[in-house]
Amino acid sequence: MCCNDKNHTHEHNHEHTHEHNHHHHSHEHTHECCNNHDSSQHDHHHSHDSCNESSLSHDEKTLRVLLVHWINHNKSHQDNFLEWVEKCNKIQKEEVGNYIKKAVEFMEQANEMLVEAKKHM
Repeated sequence: MCCNDKNHTHEHNHEHTHEHNHHHHSHEHTHECCNNHDSSQHDHHHSHDSCNESSLSHDEKTLRVLLVHWINHNKSHQDNFLEWVEKCNKIQKEEVGNYIKKAVEFMEQANEMLVEAKKHM
């Protein structure tokens, strides 16, 4: 149901969750694009793109969410990897740190490809 639909009348003072085939998580979600909704959170299931692109298939909607999730997930690992590069240097394991740093570079390239994929959705 599109957010601009006048029949969309449920309360919006609750947490929003998404269930994907590979994992379960909760996160904040707003309806900034909707004319008659505030930025409250939800506890029901619908896509992130319900306001703009209701014609997308379930898999297309899921893929849009997953691309963003994968990019953010990779970035969180990159930060952790870089911390360990520093620790490797402190314990005289520079070669190990160099390989970890190279892995971060490959993750950055992977993220660039995921960003490009998102642009083509």
